[in-house]
Formats: sequence, structure tokens, C-alpha cells
Amino acid sequence: MSALLLAGILFLSYVLGSVPVGLVVAWLKTGHDLRATGSGKTGATNVMRSAGRGWGFLTLFLDGAKAFIAVAIATLLWPLSSMTIGPLAVDVPVTQSFAGIAAVIGHNHPVFTGFRGGRGVSSFFGTMCFLYLPVALFGIGTVAVVALLSRFMSLGSIVGGLVTCAVMVALYFLGRAPFPHVAYSMVVVGLIVFEHRDNISRLMKGTERKLF
Repeated sequence: MSALLLAGILFLSYVLGSVPVGLVVAWLKTGHDLRATGSGKTGATNVMRSAGRGWGFLTLFLDGAKAFIAVAIATLLWPLSSMTIGPLAVDVPVTQSFAGIAAVIGHNHPVFTGFRGGRGVSSFFGTMCFLYLPVALFGIGTVAVVALLSRFMSLGSIVGGLVTCAVMVALYFLGRAPFPHVAYSMVVVGLIVFEHRDNISRLMKGTERKLF
């Protein structure tokens, strides 16, 4: 039963992450398929460019909320069960981390839109708001400051993710965060950097799109 519950949690987390918020929001505002404009991604930045800042911020919030809910559900359900995978004891922090990864993968590769989604930034910070709100707020602030100063949202997202990961590592060595959460931040920030590989290439060439 524990294996079935874990599989159900991961499936639900992926489905929640797959909800194409940006695609729906942009269509409601413009009547166009967001994937055919800008970067082709369905995240908040492309919505902002396509439909306006207000709609972009709405997408940012909802993309974070769906991942927040995924981790919250895992937190509520898993104390009812327990299991091990080899030497790994699947406790609540491990299950939260698995659920977060599933939600971010769902956001980046949603089943409802031909696996074309966003880059995982808002969903990552949504999960972190549940797990470590002060760390999440610090990371979000870093994203905003770097993006506004550089005028590159991609740079802000990458730096904000890396800073958040660094804070989680520091908390681990201070005994304030369990290793599964630190590993989670490292894995997802790695995914975020990978998803921004085209942006990184354009930043290096000086051809990256600016926010304003």
C-alpha cells in the first residue's frame, strides 16, 4: 500500500504541475496559443511579454500555487504510511522532495500541452514557499533584483535559483535543513539551469531578450 500511495502522490504532483496555467491565461487575454509566440514557453515571462505584466504575475502566482499544493498534499498523506527503497528511508522530507520534483517536471513537460511547458522557476519557488518560506522569499527577492538590474529575467532566475540552493546547503551544515530538502534544491536548480541553456547561450552572445 505504501508503494501505491507514493505512486499516487507522484502522479498527482505531476498532473498538478502539468496544469497549463500560462497557456490558459494567455489565451483568455489574447486568444492566441502562447507556444507560438516569444520563447514558445508557457511560463510567466512569456505570458508577461504576450499578454501584459498583470497576467504574467497572475501566472507566476498560480504556477507557484500548483506546486505548493502538490507538496502540501504529500505532506498530509505520507505520515499515514512508510517504506524504504533500498537503504533509503522514504520519510516525509523525501516524499516532499519527490513530489516537488514531479510537480516541476510536470510544469516543464506537461502532458496536457504536448510536453511543452515552462522552465520550472515559479514552481520551484512555490514548493520552497511551503518548505522554507524565508529562504523562498530571499530567493524570489534575488530573482527580482537581478532581473531588474540586468533587465534579463533569465539571469535573475538562474542566479536566484543558485542563491536559494546555496542557502539550503548552508542551512544543512547548520543543522537547520534535512539532506533530502537540500538534495531537492540542488536537483531542481540543476533542472532550471538546464532549461535555460538557450538563454545562457544568448546571454553569452549578447542576444538575449530583455525585460524592458
